[in-house]
Amino acid sequence: MKKFLLFDKVVPRWMIMVLDLFIITWSFTTAYFIVHRFEFYNILRGYFFIYTGLYVAISAGVMFSMRIHSGLIRYSNTRDMLRIFAATFISTLVYSIVANFWVVPAFKTDIFSLNLILLVNFSLSSTLLILLRAAAKSIYHYILNYSAEKKTAVVIYGSDNNAILIKQALVNAQSNFSVIGFVDYNTDKINKEISGVMIYNISKLSYIKQKYKVEKLIVVNNHLDEKEKKVALEACLALGIQVLTVPPSDQWIYGKLTLNQLKDLKIEDLLQRKPIKIDTTGISKDIAGKRVLITGAAGSIGSEIVKQVLQYKPELVILCDQAESPLHEIQLEVEEKFPNIATKIFIGDVRSYRRMYKLFSDYYPEVVYHAAAYKHVPMMEENPSVAVKANVLGTKNIADLAMEFGSRKFVMVSTDKAVNPSNVMGASKRIAEIYIQSLRNSNRNISGTAFITTRFGNVLGSNGSVIPRFQSQIQKGGPITVTHPEIIRYFMTIPEAVQLVLEAGTMGSGGEIFTFDMGEPVKIVDLATKMIKLAGLQPDKDIKIVFTGLRPGEKLYEELLNDGESTLPTHNEKINIAKVITYPYQEVTNNIKALLEISDQDDEVAIVNKMKEIVPEFISKNSKYELLDVGVSLESEKDTVLQ
Repeated sequence: MKKFLLFDKVVPRWMIMVLDLFIITWSFTTAYFIVHRFEFYNILRGYFFIYTGLYVAISAGVMFSMRIHSGLIRYSNTRDMLRIFAATFISTLVYSIVANFWVVPAFKTDIFSLNLILLVNFSLSSTLLILLRAAAKSIYHYILNYSAEKKTAVVIYGSDNNAILIKQALVNAQSNFSVIGFVDYNTDKINKEISGVMIYNISKLSYIKQKYKVEKLIVVNNHLDEKEKKVALEACLALGIQVLTVPPSDQWIYGKLTLNQLKDLKIEDLLQRKPIKIDTTGISKDIAGKRVLITGAAGSIGSEIVKQVLQYKPELVILCDQAESPLHEIQLEVEEKFPNIATKIFIGDVRSYRRMYKLFSDYYPEVVYHAAAYKHVPMMEENPSVAVKANVLGTKNIADLAMEFGSRKFVMVSTDKAVNPSNVMGASKRIAEIYIQSLRNSNRNISGTAFITTRFGNVLGSNGSVIPRFQSQIQKGGPITVTHPEIIRYFMTIPEAVQLVLEAGTMGSGGEIFTFDMGEPVKIVDLATKMIKLAGLQPDKDIKIVFTGLRPGEKLYEELLNDGESTLPTHNEKINIAKVITYPYQEVTNNIKALLEISDQDDEVAIVNKMKEIVPEFISKNSKYELLDVGVSLESEKDTVLQ
């Protein structure tokens, strides 16, 4: 029997039908004997076999027409039990009618005793048929739960309908999970049973883990920002309980939970905050029916801007990037998801004024989101001329063309690394910010283009960011490399960062730098520790954490405001306006012209020195350019760098 069930063999339907008819025959016989007080001699001399045969024939017809035998007994549910009850009742009713119009007149039968037999039989047969299915189901799950294969003990977070559906789905899916119970904060439900298992207080997690060897907690992945749920997840991590997420039941495939929908909890899920409320009406007014250009459209931020902009039904979206394959991927995705909105793919480098001129002259974009940039700090520290040309010249090209072709709005995506920069990348973005701000009062801005800058920190899961790197290192068995035990960073999910970029774009009239509420900073070593635990492993036991030292240009913490800057609030509590130092357009233009000329010569030290002149707060950290901050001559610094 055990092998039969575990290899998913199914009992033939005819066999179930025969078994049901045997129970019905036995029940009617027993009822007949009980009513006639087991007087076998008189019973067998009478019409017992005719009465019994007629009832079995009627029951067989009713049960066959209602397909009582067609279901798998091991998966019987309340609906199946009700169908059995209904079939027994209909059989009794039909037999009673036939008996009154044919049996009683033909055989001169006592109608009272016949009705009494039917009543006793109804109780017996319906009870036994239901018990058969309940017993078969219980035996099946008992054998599965105590089979030779070790099952993983799990608990389910919550005790609402979603949680109950998950429990039932895991049982029906023949998963390798044994559901120990539910955990909840709802005191009204604690220590009560639902669906055959106990509801425990969340504070009992340690006790449950120890007693039942619980290895996993399953949680519905919507509303993971709820404070109580996050506390529970943190408790699981501390206890070494792996967390799995499932989508809400309305997202299950064909209404059923499949085991591949069970996913490991991601660090993004654990760090996410309450959903941001944005002014969709204002964004729609800015974008709907407009021609929108997005530079860096194949990157992490750019591709998300593309997806969110398309939701507001623009007239045309131009996707500009120099990376061919990633651009092709985003093209396929938007064509599939937004087939009715016009999009144009434009392969080009923002550093090429002529190529970008072609873009603007062909499409005349009304709104520009400039996300194209080089962002990796150590790489830009080694290649300052590339950082200047991409982040400064590229921004200048797009901004100048936006003015020339009368774009209504230009929104630049900047970074918190532009604040009191300690590296070349951050300084290049700060110079781009300075140029964008200076255009507000420029005589060149005849069209009145509104130039807006948005500034925020790290985004979770972006290309080359710390989280994908940690995930890769965990998959390889470690170690995880962290630069410094005290390094902290602000994090935001890509979708919420882009939501704020779009709304900030609607707020700006020109010249503003918008900063975003990044929440609480996160220690990178804590991030690494949580990611190891989320993978069901133990830090320093299964996966080592190794400190490698700060990289060139890296600092322990990032800032969102320069020294002396303060902020003004907006109607969105997540967005503030930085009161920044502004510079005259002509002065900025002259400085950038000189910087670009030096960049053409690829003189690294001279480039960085000029950047420090333009951005006085640029103080190099952990970098070969630190000597420039203590007054060492350019020639001496060049010699040091070359060595």
